[in-house]
Amino acid sequence: MDSDFSLLYPKNAESVSTTLSTESCNDLSLEYICDHITESEYEQNIIKKMMMKIESNPEVIRYRCDVFEDILRFPKLRERIKELLEELNYLKELEKSVKDQTAAPVWQLINRLQELDVYVNCIAGINESLTENAIQSVGLKEMRDYVSSVYNESGFEYLNEDIKGLMKEISAIRSLSLGVNLDSRMRPVEVGIVSLNNEPFSRPGLLGKFLDFASKKNEIHNGTSFDGMMKIHTVGKVAGDDPLMSTLSRVVTEMLGSTVKQLKNKLSRYVNISGYSLTKLIPEFIFYIRWAEYVDKIMALGIPMAKPEIMELEKRELSAKGIYNLKLAIQCESGKKIDIIRNDFDFNAEHGIYIMTGPNRGGKTTFTQAVGLLFLLAQHGIYVPAEAASLSPVDNIYTHFPADENQTVNLGRLGEESKRLSAIFAQATNKSLLLFNESLATTSFAEGLYIAKDVVRALRYLGARTIFNTHMHELAMELDLMNSLEGDIKVASLITGIHEGQRSYKVFLAPPEGVSYARDIAEKYGVTFEQLTNSIRQ
Repeated sequence: MDSDFSLLYPKNAESVSTTLSTESCNDLSLEYICDHITESEYEQNIIKKMMMKIESNPEVIRYRCDVFEDILRFPKLRERIKELLEELNYLKELEKSVKDQTAAPVWQLINRLQELDVYVNCIAGINESLTENAIQSVGLKEMRDYVSSVYNESGFEYLNEDIKGLMKEISAIRSLSLGVNLDSRMRPVEVGIVSLNNEPFSRPGLLGKFLDFASKKNEIHNGTSFDGMMKIHTVGKVAGDDPLMSTLSRVVTEMLGSTVKQLKNKLSRYVNISGYSLTKLIPEFIFYIRWAEYVDKIMALGIPMAKPEIMELEKRELSAKGIYNLKLAIQCESGKKIDIIRNDFDFNAEHGIYIMTGPNRGGKTTFTQAVGLLFLLAQHGIYVPAEAASLSPVDNIYTHFPADENQTVNLGRLGEESKRLSAIFAQATNKSLLLFNESLATTSFAEGLYIAKDVVRALRYLGARTIFNTHMHELAMELDLMNSLEGDIKVASLITGIHEGQRSYKVFLAPPEGVSYARDIAEKYGVTFEQLTNSIRQ
Protein backbone atom coordinates (compact mmCIF):
# COMPACT_ATOMS: atom_id res chain seq x y z
CA MET A 1 0.00 0.00 0.00
CA ASP A 2 1.16 3.51 -0.80
CA SER A 3 2.88 4.85 2.31
CA ASP A 4 0.96 8.11 1.81
CA PHE A 5 -2.46 6.45 1.72
CA SER A 6 -4.82 7.77 4.37
CA LEU A 7 -8.46 7.52 5.33
CA LEU A 8 -8.30 11.14 6.52
CA TYR A 9 -6.67 12.72 3.46
CA PRO A 10 -7.46 11.93 -0.20
CA LYS A 11 -4.62 11.53 -2.68
CA ASN A 12 -3.24 14.71 -4.19
CA ALA A 13 -5.43 16.92 -1.99
CA GLU A 14 -3.79 19.78 -0.14
CA SER A 15 -4.26 19.71 3.61
CA VAL A 16 -5.10 23.09 5.10
CA SER A 17 -5.06 22.66 8.83
CA THR A 18 -4.48 24.53 12.08
CA THR A 19 -4.32 23.41 15.68
CA LEU A 20 -7.01 24.07 18.26
CA SER A 21 -5.56 25.86 21.28
CA THR A 22 -5.52 24.29 24.74
CA GLU A 23 -7.98 26.96 25.92
CA SER A 24 -10.40 26.18 23.10
CA CYS A 25 -10.11 22.44 23.83
CA ASN A 26 -11.08 23.14 27.43
CA ASP A 27 -13.89 25.53 26.51
CA LEU A 28 -15.38 23.00 24.10
CA SER A 29 -15.00 20.18 26.67
CA LEU A 30 -13.01 18.08 24.21
CA GLU A 31 -11.44 15.89 26.89
CA TYR A 32 -14.84 15.22 28.48
CA ILE A 33 -16.18 14.11 25.11
CA CYS A 34 -13.20 11.86 24.31
CA ASP A 35 -13.52 10.22 27.73
CA HIS A 36 -17.01 9.08 26.76
CA ILE A 37 -16.17 7.97 23.23
CA THR A 38 -13.91 5.18 24.51
CA GLU A 39 -12.73 3.83 27.85
CA SER A 40 -9.19 3.24 26.59
CA GLU A 41 -6.81 6.02 27.60
CA TYR A 42 -4.62 5.15 24.61
CA GLU A 43 -7.56 5.61 22.25
CA GLN A 44 -8.73 8.77 24.03
CA ASN A 45 -5.33 10.35 23.40
CA ILE A 46 -5.42 9.34 19.73
CA ILE A 47 -8.90 10.81 19.23
CA LYS A 48 -8.16 14.02 21.11
CA LYS A 49 -4.95 14.58 19.17
CA MET A 50 -6.80 14.17 15.87
CA MET A 51 -9.69 16.39 16.97
CA MET A 52 -7.29 19.20 17.84
CA LYS A 53 -6.15 19.41 14.22
CA ILE A 54 -8.79 21.37 12.30
CA GLU A 55 -8.91 20.78 8.56
CA SER A 56 -10.58 23.45 6.40
CA ASN A 57 -10.15 22.12 2.85
CA PRO A 58 -13.71 21.19 1.73
CA GLU A 59 -12.38 18.38 -0.50
CA VAL A 60 -10.62 16.73 2.44
CA ILE A 61 -13.65 17.15 4.73
CA ARG A 62 -16.08 15.63 2.18
CA TYR A 63 -13.69 12.69 1.78
CA ARG A 64 -13.80 12.15 5.56
CA CYS A 65 -17.57 12.49 5.73
CA ASP A 66 -17.99 9.73 3.15
CA VAL A 67 -15.53 7.37 4.86
CA PHE A 68 -17.23 7.91 8.22
CA GLU A 69 -20.67 7.31 6.71
CA ASP A 70 -19.56 3.95 5.30
CA ILE A 71 -18.14 2.85 8.63
CA LEU A 72 -21.30 4.01 10.40
CA ARG A 73 -23.60 2.22 7.93
CA PHE A 74 -21.94 -1.18 8.23
CA PRO A 75 -21.61 -2.43 11.84
CA LYS A 76 -20.25 -5.80 10.65
CA LEU A 77 -17.49 -3.98 8.78
CA ARG A 78 -16.58 -2.16 11.99
CA GLU A 79 -16.47 -5.39 13.97
CA ARG A 80 -14.25 -7.12 11.44
CA ILE A 81 -11.85 -4.20 11.29
CA LYS A 82 -11.71 -4.14 15.10
CA GLU A 83 -10.60 -7.78 15.03
CA LEU A 84 -7.94 -6.96 12.46
CA LEU A 85 -6.69 -4.05 14.57
CA GLU A 86 -5.39 -6.55 17.12
CA GLU A 87 -3.35 -8.27 14.41
CA LEU A 88 -2.13 -4.94 13.06
CA ASN A 89 -1.01 -3.95 16.55
CA TYR A 90 0.93 -7.22 16.79
CA LEU A 91 2.44 -6.46 13.38
CA LYS A 92 3.56 -3.10 14.72
CA GLU A 93 5.35 -4.84 17.61
CA LEU A 94 7.13 -7.13 15.16
CA GLU A 95 8.52 -4.24 13.15
CA LYS A 96 11.58 -3.65 15.33
CA SER A 97 12.55 -7.29 15.58
CA VAL A 98 12.22 -7.90 11.83
CA LYS A 99 14.44 -4.90 11.06
CA ASP A 100 17.00 -5.87 13.72
CA GLN A 101 19.97 -7.10 11.68
CA THR A 102 21.86 -8.06 14.84
CA ALA A 103 19.31 -10.70 15.76
CA ALA A 104 20.23 -14.35 15.26
CA PRO A 105 19.27 -15.75 11.82
CA VAL A 106 16.71 -18.15 13.25
CA TRP A 107 14.87 -15.31 15.00
CA GLN A 108 15.06 -13.15 11.88
CA LEU A 109 13.36 -15.93 9.95
CA ILE A 110 10.70 -16.58 12.56
CA ASN A 111 9.89 -12.87 12.90
CA ARG A 112 9.74 -12.47 9.12
CA LEU A 113 7.38 -15.42 8.88
CA GLN A 114 5.19 -14.01 11.62
CA GLU A 115 5.14 -10.66 9.89
CA LEU A 116 4.07 -12.16 6.59
CA ASP A 117 1.54 -14.42 8.28
CA VAL A 118 -0.16 -11.45 9.98
CA TYR A 119 0.03 -9.51 6.71
CA VAL A 120 -1.70 -12.35 4.86
CA ASN A 121 -4.46 -12.55 7.46
CA CYS A 122 -5.01 -8.78 7.39
CA ILE A 123 -5.12 -8.58 3.60
CA ALA A 124 -7.56 -11.49 3.46
CA GLY A 125 -9.72 -10.02 6.21
CA ILE A 126 -9.82 -6.50 4.76
CA ASN A 127 -10.49 -7.86 1.27
CA GLU A 128 -13.40 -9.92 2.54
CA SER A 129 -14.95 -7.18 4.69
CA LEU A 130 -14.70 -4.44 2.04
CA THR A 131 -15.90 -6.67 -0.79
CA GLU A 132 -19.02 -7.95 0.93
CA ASN A 133 -20.29 -4.46 1.88
CA ALA A 134 -21.66 -1.89 -0.60
CA ILE A 135 -19.21 0.84 0.37
CA GLN A 136 -19.53 4.23 -1.35
CA SER A 137 -16.62 6.34 -0.09
CA VAL A 138 -13.57 7.02 -2.25
CA GLY A 139 -11.25 6.24 0.66
CA LEU A 140 -12.57 2.75 1.40
CA LYS A 141 -13.00 1.96 -2.31
CA GLU A 142 -9.33 2.76 -2.95
CA MET A 143 -8.37 0.59 -0.01
CA ARG A 144 -10.59 -2.22 -1.30
CA ASP A 145 -9.06 -1.99 -4.79
CA TYR A 146 -5.55 -2.13 -3.34
CA VAL A 147 -6.10 -5.19 -1.16
CA SER A 148 -8.04 -6.90 -3.95
CA SER A 149 -5.12 -6.43 -6.33
CA VAL A 150 -2.73 -7.86 -3.74
CA TYR A 151 -5.08 -10.71 -3.00
CA ASN A 152 -5.70 -11.60 -6.65
CA GLU A 153 -2.64 -10.49 -8.62
CA SER A 154 0.51 -10.21 -6.48
CA GLY A 155 1.44 -13.80 -5.83
CA PHE A 156 -0.64 -13.73 -2.67
CA GLU A 157 -1.66 -17.37 -3.10
CA TYR A 158 1.97 -18.51 -3.37
CA LEU A 159 2.99 -16.34 -0.45
CA ASN A 160 0.32 -17.99 1.67
CA GLU A 161 1.50 -21.46 0.63
CA ASP A 162 5.17 -20.64 1.27
CA ILE A 163 4.41 -19.33 4.75
CA LYS A 164 2.45 -22.44 5.65
CA GLY A 165 5.18 -24.69 4.26
CA LEU A 166 7.99 -22.89 6.06
CA MET A 167 6.04 -22.75 9.28
CA LYS A 168 5.51 -26.49 9.00
CA GLU A 169 9.21 -27.14 8.42
CA ILE A 170 10.30 -24.99 11.34
CA SER A 171 7.63 -26.28 13.70
CA ALA A 172 8.65 -29.87 12.84
CA ILE A 173 11.98 -29.32 14.65
CA ARG A 174 11.03 -30.10 18.24
CA SER A 175 14.42 -31.07 19.69
CA LEU A 176 18.14 -31.30 19.02
CA SER A 177 20.66 -33.96 19.99
CA LEU A 178 24.02 -32.39 20.79
CA GLY A 179 27.50 -33.77 21.20
CA VAL A 180 29.78 -31.84 23.60
CA ASN A 181 33.59 -32.18 23.80
CA LEU A 182 35.25 -31.44 27.13
CA ASP A 183 38.79 -30.46 28.03
CA SER A 184 40.87 -32.11 30.74
CA ARG A 185 39.13 -29.99 33.38
CA MET A 186 35.69 -31.09 32.19
CA ARG A 187 34.90 -27.76 30.62
CA PRO A 188 32.90 -27.72 27.33
CA VAL A 189 35.07 -26.57 24.46
CA GLU A 190 33.24 -27.84 21.38
CA VAL A 191 29.70 -28.79 20.53
CA GLY A 192 28.01 -30.33 17.48
CA ILE A 193 24.47 -31.21 16.43
CA VAL A 194 24.02 -34.96 16.39
CA SER A 195 20.48 -34.88 15.01
CA LEU A 196 17.40 -32.73 14.42
CA ASN A 197 14.34 -34.49 15.83
CA ASN A 198 10.61 -34.13 15.11
CA GLU A 199 9.64 -35.05 18.67
CA PRO A 200 10.62 -33.44 21.98
CA PHE A 201 12.61 -35.42 24.50
CA SER A 202 10.58 -36.92 27.31
CA ARG A 203 12.19 -35.66 30.50
CA PRO A 204 11.54 -38.82 32.63
CA GLY A 205 12.67 -41.08 29.81
CA LEU A 206 15.81 -39.10 29.16
CA LEU A 207 16.68 -38.98 32.83
CA GLY A 208 16.05 -42.70 33.13
CA LYS A 209 18.33 -43.52 30.23
CA PHE A 210 21.04 -41.30 31.69
CA LEU A 211 20.83 -43.04 35.03
CA ASP A 212 20.92 -46.44 33.36
CA PHE A 213 23.96 -45.40 31.41
CA ALA A 214 25.73 -43.90 34.42
CA SER A 215 25.26 -47.06 36.46
CA LYS A 216 27.20 -49.19 34.02
CA LYS A 217 30.77 -50.07 34.82
CA ASN A 218 32.09 -49.01 31.44
CA GLU A 219 30.74 -45.48 31.67
CA ILE A 220 32.95 -43.88 29.01
CA HIS A 221 32.01 -44.54 25.40
CA ASN A 222 34.85 -45.85 23.21
CA GLY A 223 35.20 -43.46 20.27
CA THR A 224 33.17 -40.51 19.01
CA SER A 225 31.44 -41.72 15.88
CA PHE A 226 27.66 -41.25 15.64
CA ASP A 227 25.45 -41.57 12.57
CA GLY A 228 24.35 -38.12 11.33
CA MET A 229 27.03 -36.17 13.21
CA MET A 230 27.30 -32.65 11.68
CA LYS A 231 30.40 -30.50 11.52
CA ILE A 232 31.87 -29.76 14.93
CA HIS A 233 31.45 -26.12 16.03
CA THR A 234 34.20 -24.63 18.20
CA VAL A 235 32.89 -22.69 21.13
CA GLY A 236 36.17 -21.10 22.11
CA LYS A 237 37.40 -20.52 25.64
CA VAL A 238 34.56 -20.52 28.14
CA ALA A 239 34.85 -18.24 31.12
CA GLY A 240 34.57 -19.91 34.45
CA ASP A 241 31.42 -18.03 35.35
CA ASP A 242 29.77 -18.31 31.90
CA PRO A 243 26.61 -20.47 32.34
CA LEU A 244 26.69 -23.61 30.24
CA MET A 245 23.11 -23.23 28.98
CA SER A 246 23.72 -19.67 27.84
CA THR A 247 26.71 -20.78 25.80
CA LEU A 248 24.88 -23.75 24.31
CA SER A 249 21.92 -21.56 23.35
CA ARG A 250 24.18 -19.20 21.43
CA VAL A 251 26.04 -22.07 19.76
CA VAL A 252 22.87 -23.86 18.69
CA THR A 253 21.51 -20.68 17.18
CA GLU A 254 24.72 -20.18 15.20
CA MET A 255 24.75 -23.79 13.98
CA LEU A 256 21.19 -23.49 12.72
CA GLY A 257 22.35 -20.70 10.41
CA SER A 258 22.74 -22.94 7.35
CA THR A 259 19.31 -24.46 7.85
CA VAL A 260 17.78 -21.03 8.30
CA LYS A 261 19.54 -19.72 5.19
CA GLN A 262 17.96 -22.42 3.05
CA LEU A 263 14.52 -21.58 4.39
CA LYS A 264 15.01 -17.82 4.02
CA ASN A 265 15.89 -18.30 0.34
CA LYS A 266 12.29 -19.34 -0.23
CA LEU A 267 11.17 -15.95 1.05
CA SER A 268 13.57 -13.97 -1.15
CA ARG A 269 10.88 -13.17 -3.74
CA TYR A 270 8.82 -11.46 -1.03
CA VAL A 271 11.56 -9.10 0.10
CA ASN A 272 9.54 -6.00 -0.86
CA ILE A 273 6.31 -7.13 0.79
CA SER A 274 5.65 -5.46 4.10
CA GLY A 275 2.52 -4.99 6.15
CA TYR A 276 3.79 -1.96 8.03
CA SER A 277 1.99 0.48 5.74
CA LEU A 278 -1.22 -1.04 7.10
CA THR A 279 -0.18 -0.29 10.67
CA LYS A 280 -0.14 3.43 9.87
CA LEU A 281 -3.91 3.23 9.48
CA ILE A 282 -4.47 2.00 13.05
CA PRO A 283 -5.10 5.48 14.58
CA GLU A 284 -7.41 6.42 11.71
CA PHE A 285 -9.46 3.24 12.08
CA ILE A 286 -9.68 3.77 15.83
CA PHE A 287 -10.88 7.34 15.28
CA TYR A 288 -13.62 6.42 12.82
CA ILE A 289 -14.77 3.25 14.55
CA ARG A 290 -15.08 4.71 18.06
CA TRP A 291 -16.95 7.75 16.78
CA ALA A 292 -19.24 5.58 14.66
CA GLU A 293 -20.01 3.36 17.64
CA TYR A 294 -20.89 6.36 19.77
CA VAL A 295 -22.99 8.06 17.11
CA ASP A 296 -24.85 4.76 16.80
CA LYS A 297 -25.59 4.81 20.54
CA ILE A 298 -26.90 8.39 20.40
CA MET A 299 -29.10 7.71 17.39
CA ALA A 300 -30.45 4.56 19.06
CA LEU A 301 -31.88 6.86 21.76
CA GLY A 302 -33.86 8.72 19.11
CA ILE A 303 -31.53 11.72 19.20
CA PRO A 304 -30.73 12.96 15.67
CA MET A 305 -27.23 13.05 14.23
CA ALA A 306 -26.75 14.21 10.64
CA LYS A 307 -24.16 13.99 7.91
CA PRO A 308 -23.03 17.58 7.25
CA GLU A 309 -23.12 19.05 3.79
CA ILE A 310 -19.85 20.86 3.17
CA MET A 311 -20.00 24.13 1.21
CA GLU A 312 -17.13 26.11 -0.21
CA LEU A 313 -14.86 27.97 2.20
CA GLU A 314 -15.55 31.41 0.73
CA LYS A 315 -19.27 31.34 1.51
CA ARG A 316 -18.70 31.65 5.27
CA GLU A 317 -22.16 30.27 5.97
CA LEU A 318 -23.97 27.81 8.18
CA SER A 319 -27.53 26.52 7.94
CA ALA A 320 -28.48 24.14 10.73
CA LYS A 321 -31.80 22.59 11.69
CA GLY A 322 -32.34 21.22 15.18
CA ILE A 323 -28.87 21.90 16.53
CA TYR A 324 -28.08 20.87 20.14
CA ASN A 325 -25.06 20.47 22.38
CA LEU A 326 -23.39 17.07 22.02
CA LYS A 327 -22.67 17.02 25.77
CA LEU A 328 -26.43 16.79 26.43
CA ALA A 329 -26.64 13.69 24.24
CA ILE A 330 -23.67 12.22 26.11
CA GLN A 331 -25.48 12.75 29.40
CA CYS A 332 -28.57 11.03 27.99
CA GLU A 333 -26.47 8.12 26.76
CA SER A 334 -24.97 7.89 30.26
CA GLY A 335 -28.44 7.37 31.71
CA LYS A 336 -29.56 10.86 32.72
CA LYS A 337 -33.05 11.98 31.78
CA ILE A 338 -32.68 15.29 29.98
CA ASP A 339 -34.97 17.10 27.59
CA ILE A 340 -32.74 18.16 24.73
CA ILE A 341 -33.96 21.42 23.23
CA ARG A 342 -33.08 21.77 19.56
CA ASN A 343 -32.73 25.06 17.70
CA ASP A 344 -32.41 26.24 14.13
CA PHE A 345 -29.43 28.47 13.50
CA ASP A 346 -27.78 30.24 10.56
CA PHE A 347 -24.65 32.17 9.73
CA ASN A 348 -24.78 34.37 6.63
CA ALA A 349 -23.98 37.90 5.49
CA GLU A 350 -27.06 39.32 7.24
CA HIS A 351 -26.46 37.36 10.43
CA GLY A 352 -22.72 36.86 10.72
CA ILE A 353 -22.12 38.19 14.24
CA TYR A 354 -24.58 37.45 17.01
CA ILE A 355 -24.84 39.33 20.26
CA MET A 356 -26.59 36.76 22.39
CA THR A 357 -28.47 37.79 25.53
CA GLY A 358 -30.93 36.17 27.87
CA PRO A 359 -31.58 35.20 31.47
CA ASN A 360 -28.91 33.68 33.66
CA ARG A 361 -28.81 29.87 33.28
CA GLY A 362 -30.91 30.30 30.16
CA GLY A 363 -28.65 28.18 27.94
CA LYS A 364 -26.35 30.82 26.43
CA THR A 365 -23.12 28.96 27.24
CA THR A 366 -24.61 25.60 26.24
CA PHE A 367 -25.70 26.96 22.87
CA THR A 368 -22.44 28.80 22.22
CA GLN A 369 -20.53 25.59 22.87
CA ALA A 370 -22.96 23.63 20.67
CA VAL A 371 -22.09 25.74 17.64
CA GLY A 372 -18.38 25.18 18.18
CA LEU A 373 -18.81 21.42 18.54
CA LEU A 374 -20.93 21.25 15.39
CA PHE A 375 -18.10 22.75 13.32
CA LEU A 376 -15.48 20.63 15.08
CA LEU A 377 -17.26 17.35 14.38
CA ALA A 378 -18.25 18.27 10.84
CA GLN A 379 -14.71 19.11 9.81
CA HIS A 380 -13.51 15.73 11.03
CA GLY A 381 -16.18 13.99 8.95
CA ILE A 382 -18.31 13.00 11.95
CA TYR A 383 -22.10 13.23 11.95
CA VAL A 384 -23.12 16.44 13.72
CA PRO A 385 -25.58 16.97 16.60
CA ALA A 386 -28.40 18.34 14.49
CA GLU A 387 -31.32 17.27 12.30
CA ALA A 388 -29.52 18.70 9.26
CA ALA A 389 -26.59 21.00 8.63
CA SER A 390 -24.72 22.57 5.73
CA LEU A 391 -21.69 24.71 6.41
CA SER A 392 -18.61 26.40 5.08
CA PRO A 393 -15.60 25.15 7.05
CA VAL A 394 -13.75 27.43 9.45
CA ASP A 395 -9.97 27.66 9.53
CA ASN A 396 -9.93 27.54 13.34
CA ILE A 397 -12.16 27.94 16.39
CA TYR A 398 -11.18 30.62 18.89
CA THR A 399 -12.92 30.77 22.26
CA HIS A 400 -12.96 33.43 24.96
CA PHE A 401 -14.54 31.92 28.06
CA PRO A 402 -14.01 33.02 31.69
CA ALA A 403 -10.49 32.17 32.82
CA ASP A 404 -9.47 30.09 35.79
CA GLU A 405 -8.81 32.21 38.87
CA ASN A 406 -5.19 31.05 38.96
CA GLN A 407 -4.56 32.51 35.49
CA THR A 408 -5.54 36.04 36.56
CA VAL A 409 -3.10 36.47 39.46
CA ASN A 410 -0.50 38.51 37.59
CA LEU A 411 -2.62 40.56 35.21
CA GLY A 412 -5.93 40.71 37.03
CA ARG A 413 -9.15 39.54 35.39
CA LEU A 414 -9.56 42.43 32.98
CA GLY A 415 -5.88 42.34 32.02
CA GLU A 416 -6.00 38.60 31.41
CA GLU A 417 -9.19 38.85 29.33
CA SER A 418 -7.76 41.72 27.29
CA LYS A 419 -4.57 39.82 26.61
CA ARG A 420 -6.51 36.82 25.28
CA LEU A 421 -8.74 39.06 23.17
CA SER A 422 -5.69 40.65 21.57
CA ALA A 423 -4.14 37.24 20.85
CA ILE A 424 -7.33 36.02 19.15
CA PHE A 425 -7.53 39.01 16.81
CA ALA A 426 -3.86 38.58 15.95
CA GLN A 427 -4.50 35.02 14.69
CA ALA A 428 -8.09 34.91 13.46
CA THR A 429 -9.17 35.47 9.83
CA ASN A 430 -12.51 36.15 8.20
CA LYS A 431 -12.91 32.37 7.86
CA SER A 432 -12.52 31.68 11.59
CA LEU A 433 -15.22 30.96 14.17
CA LEU A 434 -15.10 33.11 17.33
CA LEU A 435 -17.04 32.16 20.45
CA PHE A 436 -17.24 34.65 23.33
CA ASN A 437 -18.84 33.50 26.56
CA GLU A 438 -19.65 36.28 29.03
CA SER A 439 -16.48 38.10 28.06
CA LEU A 440 -15.66 41.26 30.02
CA ALA A 441 -18.23 40.39 32.71
CA THR A 442 -15.63 40.56 35.46
CA THR A 443 -15.00 44.29 35.16
CA SER A 444 -17.37 47.16 35.86
CA PHE A 445 -20.41 47.41 33.62
CA ALA A 446 -19.29 50.74 32.12
CA GLU A 447 -15.78 49.47 31.38
CA GLY A 448 -17.04 46.16 30.01
CA LEU A 449 -19.59 47.82 27.71
CA TYR A 450 -17.03 50.29 26.39
CA ILE A 451 -14.53 47.54 25.52
CA ALA A 452 -17.25 45.24 24.15
CA LYS A 453 -18.42 47.89 21.65
CA ASP A 454 -14.90 48.21 20.29
CA VAL A 455 -14.61 44.42 20.11
CA VAL A 456 -17.82 44.13 18.05
CA ARG A 457 -16.65 46.90 15.72
CA ALA A 458 -13.39 44.98 15.24
CA LEU A 459 -15.34 41.78 14.60
CA ARG A 460 -17.24 43.45 11.76
CA TYR A 461 -13.97 44.63 10.31
CA LEU A 462 -12.53 41.12 10.63
CA GLY A 463 -15.59 39.46 9.12
CA ALA A 464 -15.41 36.24 11.16
CA ARG A 465 -18.52 34.30 12.16
CA THR A 466 -19.06 35.05 15.84
CA ILE A 467 -21.31 34.41 18.82
CA PHE A 468 -20.81 36.99 21.56
CA ASN A 469 -22.96 35.88 24.47
CA THR A 470 -23.24 38.45 27.23
CA HIS A 471 -25.30 39.91 30.07
CA MET A 472 -24.76 43.37 28.60
CA HIS A 473 -28.13 43.76 26.91
CA GLU A 474 -27.23 47.35 26.04
CA LEU A 475 -24.59 46.02 23.63
CA ALA A 476 -27.33 44.64 21.37
CA MET A 477 -29.39 47.85 21.39
CA GLU A 478 -27.21 49.73 18.91
CA LEU A 479 -27.31 47.34 15.95
CA ASP A 480 -28.09 50.03 13.39
CA LEU A 481 -25.04 52.01 14.45
CA MET A 482 -22.81 48.93 14.46
CA ASN A 483 -24.02 47.82 11.02
CA SER A 484 -23.35 51.24 9.57
CA LEU A 485 -19.65 50.81 10.21
CA GLU A 486 -17.13 49.08 7.94
CA GLY A 487 -17.64 45.36 7.43
CA ASP A 488 -19.17 42.82 5.02
CA ILE A 489 -21.21 40.81 7.57
CA LYS A 490 -23.83 42.24 9.86
CA VAL A 491 -24.49 42.08 13.57
CA ALA A 492 -27.76 40.55 14.83
CA SER A 493 -29.40 40.16 18.23
CA LEU A 494 -30.05 36.61 19.39
CA ILE A 495 -31.89 35.86 22.64
CA THR A 496 -32.63 32.81 24.72
CA GLY A 497 -36.29 32.84 25.60
CA ILE A 498 -38.64 32.35 28.50
CA HIS A 499 -41.99 30.62 28.00
CA GLU A 500 -44.74 30.98 30.62
CA GLY A 501 -42.23 32.17 33.18
CA GLN A 502 -39.86 29.25 32.60
CA ARG A 503 -36.59 29.16 30.68
CA SER A 504 -37.30 27.53 27.34
CA TYR A 505 -33.69 27.25 26.13
CA LYS A 506 -34.94 28.18 22.66
CA VAL A 507 -32.98 30.80 20.77
CA PHE A 508 -34.42 33.23 18.23
CA LEU A 509 -33.72 36.51 16.52
CA ALA A 510 -35.15 39.39 18.55
CA PRO A 511 -34.08 42.60 20.30
CA PRO A 512 -32.80 42.19 23.87
CA GLU A 513 -35.60 41.99 26.43
CA GLY A 514 -34.26 44.66 28.74
CA VAL A 515 -31.48 45.87 30.97
CA SER A 516 -31.25 42.80 33.19
CA TYR A 517 -27.49 42.59 33.55
CA ALA A 518 -27.37 43.54 37.22
CA ARG A 519 -30.32 41.34 38.17
CA ASP A 520 -28.86 38.29 36.39
CA ILE A 521 -25.45 38.75 37.96
CA ALA A 522 -27.03 39.21 41.38
CA GLU A 523 -29.04 35.99 40.94
CA LYS A 524 -25.98 34.13 39.72
CA TYR A 525 -24.05 34.95 42.88
CA GLY A 526 -27.04 34.73 45.26
CA VAL A 527 -27.14 38.39 46.30
CA THR A 528 -30.64 39.54 45.37
CA PHE A 529 -32.74 40.86 48.25
CA GLU A 530 -34.80 37.66 48.29
CA GLN A 531 -31.75 35.40 48.26
CA LEU A 532 -29.96 37.36 50.92
CA THR A 533 -32.93 37.61 53.28
CA ASN A 534 -33.77 33.93 52.86
CA SER A 535 -30.25 33.06 53.97
CA ILE A 536 -30.52 35.06 57.20
CA ARG A 537 -31.13 32.88 60.18
CA GLN A 538 -34.45 33.57 61.86
